[in-house]
Amino acid sequence: MSSPLADRIRPKTLDEVVGQEHILSAGKPLRRIIESGTVPNMIFYGVSGTGKTTVARIIADNCGMNLYRLNGTTASVADIKEVIAGIGTFGTENGILLYLDEIQYLNKKQQQTLLEYIENGDITLIASTTENPYFSVYSAIISRCTVFEFKAVTPEKIIPAVERAFSVLSAENGVEIIVSDDITRTIAYNCGGDVRKAMNTAELAFICGERSGGKVEITPESVEIIAQKSNMRYDRDGDQHFDILSAFHKSVRGSDENASLHYASRLIESGDITSLCRRLLCIACEDVGLAYPQAIVITKACVDTALQLGLPEARLPIAEAVILLATAPKSNSAYEAINSALEDLRNSGTPDFPRHLQNTHYDGAGAEVYGQNYLYPHNFPDHYVKQQYLPDAIKDHVYYKFGDNKQEQSALAYRKKITGQHKKTPL
Repeated sequence: MSSPLADRIRPKTLDEVVGQEHILSAGKPLRRIIESGTVPNMIFYGVSGTGKTTVARIIADNCGMNLYRLNGTTASVADIKEVIAGIGTFGTENGILLYLDEIQYLNKKQQQTLLEYIENGDITLIASTTENPYFSVYSAIISRCTVFEFKAVTPEKIIPAVERAFSVLSAENGVEIIVSDDITRTIAYNCGGDVRKAMNTAELAFICGERSGGKVEITPESVEIIAQKSNMRYDRDGDQHFDILSAFHKSVRGSDENASLHYASRLIESGDITSLCRRLLCIACEDVGLAYPQAIVITKACVDTALQLGLPEARLPIAEAVILLATAPKSNSAYEAINSALEDLRNSGTPDFPRHLQNTHYDGAGAEVYGQNYLYPHNFPDHYVKQQYLPDAIKDHVYYKFGDNKQEQSALAYRKKITGQHKKTPL
């Protein structure tokens, strides 16, 4: 059985690698390390199809070391011990290079098994992972490795790779492939920065092509079906999940409704409206807050409607909530106030209540002042009377600061009116 096209045309040199100029261009860090001939322990981190395995293979082919390959999804402790058993044997004079793909799937014990040999130099480790290694890889391994991030490849960089893919397929099969520039661009733009996915799409498009007289025509209809949703890079429990949610939240906070809709669409297209709805509720409280108090009520209604409707109709109330929150005035005063109060609580503990705020009970024979002596605000003009509410130890602490938006400034003006004060700082 023939290997996949992506493997058949895998680059053999660094100059053939698509993308990753930030680490592989002339003079860049990883390029310098590889060309030096000295291979340190490294971890390659990035989304699928960005060249991590390819670069590791290029290093292995040119370092003169004895190469072992393991995959974290299938490797066992026995497999790791087999690698260790090769230390000092014939053929390993130049050292052992272990390429460990998907290292995040190894448990802590398996990773610890390698630790001693990595530290003393018996094994040089090149590991790859699609998840943030600082969260998924044992910290002792991380401390002994240099981490390089591989970024999603831009569509413009992938277009030549797609063209090469069709050229190779044409030569291998002895046929002329008829494919338009628009189709090539569609494949490049719909692969989500994943070169392997682009190669696979090109190969499937060739298989599905219309054949006639030694020619194969790639049709837009077949490519549209093959490439549908292929631009969605999304892992619900991994970095992509939190990166998209973070980008969405920050776009709404930054009042960019177009970017907000873009990231919301990516979540909708992935089918994950639950995470999106939770984040909308959070934004309504954290970032719009008291600048527009009704935002949380409207957002809750939109979220409830979306969850009741389900997709595809759920996109409509979600869009309404996204646009509302992105275009609404912003205030994080409530967010800052509760955080300040919680920090004060952790630092100051829980001092006693002022007596006049406590429930009615016996004061005790040694009490200096008898009776609750609580002043009922509704018995006073404007339903306000000045009295101490915070405990004595923190009676002058201020947590909430009125925001500079219309809503909170109106509340500040009312506060000044009922207190008879004319200074800007509230009680």
